[in-house]
Amino acid sequence: MKQLYILLILLTFCAFATKIAAQNTSQSSISTYAVDKGDSMKILVMDNIYVYPPQTYKNFSEDATYWKTVRDVKKTLPYAKMIYSTLIETYEYVLTMPNEEDRRKHLTRMENDLYEKYKPELKKMTLSQGKMLIKLIDRECNQSSYDLVKAFLGPIRAGFWNAFAGIFGASLKSTWDPNGQDAATERIVEMVEMGLL
Repeated sequence: MKQLYILLILLTFCAFATKIAAQNTSQSSISTYAVDKGDSMKILVMDNIYVYPPQTYKNFSEDATYWKTVRDVKKTLPYAKMIYSTLIETYEYVLTMPNEEDRRKHLTRMENDLYEKYKPELKKMTLSQGKMLIKLIDRECNQSSYDLVKAFLGPIRAGFWNAFAGIFGASLKSTWDPNGQDAATERIVEMVEMGLL
């Protein structure tokens, strides 16, 4: 309850400070101010704020599982975000290439570079972290890891990597279900992104 009061006080302060700033500044900064019927208003865009009840556990095992999931999310979420940004950059760059052969060469070169750069770090991941990374890639990219590999490297290589993951009990076809089986993990991801964990 104390956190809710602090949040309300901060929002009130922001609204008050915004009102004062809107009256004292010029209308030259178009992107942050709007004028409505002769009165200037500051536009304030805030990130979503999620408020969760405190975690309660029935036993030590549930507590340990929760903190293991937190550890796995903290380790793999930056990689999932990096993969998403790399995919966007690669896709945009590949579109500028004149023919299919140049695209294939670039993708092969990029695959080898990424494999060489991140292999030592990814080899240190546990199996649960690997499974978490596959799920978080689906969360960030809105496509399963299998679909991404298939789109960039073809169905044969996607099938190979999925079979390789299957040896360890994972699947590149795993999807993210934030309202179902991944609801608890989604909560952890959102808290990590807000810096609360």
